[in-house]
Amino acid sequence: MTFLMGPALLFCPADRPERYQKAAERSDAVIVDLEDAVAPADKQRARGAILAQLGATGDVPELDPSRTIIRINPAGTDEFEKDLHCLKHTPYRHVMLAKAENPGQLKALEGYSVIALCETAAGILNAAAIAAEPNVVGLMWGAEDLLASLGGTSSRNDDGGYRAVALHARSTVLLAAGAFGKEAIDSVYVNIPDLEGLAAESRDAVASGFGSKACIHPNQVAVVRGAYAPAESDVAAAKELLEAAAAAGSGVFQFNGKMIDGPILKHAESTLRRAVR
Repeated sequence: MTFLMGPALLFCPADRPERYQKAAERSDAVIVDLEDAVAPADKQRARGAILAQLGATGDVPELDPSRTIIRINPAGTDEFEKDLHCLKHTPYRHVMLAKAENPGQLKALEGYSVIALCETAAGILNAAAIAAEPNVVGLMWGAEDLLASLGGTSSRNDDGGYRAVALHARSTVLLAAGAFGKEAIDSVYVNIPDLEGLAAESRDAVASGFGSKACIHPNQVAVVRGAYAPAESDVAAAKELLEAAAAAGSGVFQFNGKMIDGPILKHAESTLRRAVR
């Protein structure tokens, strides 16, 4: 299974069905959230909202199933079981498992394409084992829940940059996803008005290898898309380099005064892939 959504994934509270379509229209994929965005007392109503927008026959959903992810509650909880019961009556088969901590939890989600959200110490330490599961299509990491699970108070320093433990978690999830050929999704940027900070973090996500980034507000989508969309000059340069590589017919060659080898060609290929998303 391959993750084909992105690069800008937008969370939408499941108990706000009037926002579903708007979120879908403004993003590359919408994450309908049954977990943190919904108060415990409202979770049943939120599941009802997902079912209600399917229509009388249940086969014409308001949201496109190929661009919809349902974030479900952590495995082992009563809410998790209720979420699965709800999903059985929908066409949605892309789920995000909140607080994924071990590969055994993925067994209950056979038949679903799963984004495992690693946001606890156990989840980070087990990221590689989780990524190895065949129904996992991607890994995402969560900063604030991780720090809370450690007894910390904030994932960021006063200058806005991540603390060392958060950076370690981010890198661990990225490497685990890459090792098993799964999508790596960067965490949300919670300072909504700070679009410059979001842009910088998104550019770093692109350069580091994250395939997508999650958003919590529609205004963030354009910024993330902008970071992932290569400039026309970069696309032209990548095409020129790959054409030169094909003409050279060797593993290492010179181009514009620089030595070119396999990794540099892969960077060019990545640029062209992002240009067509």
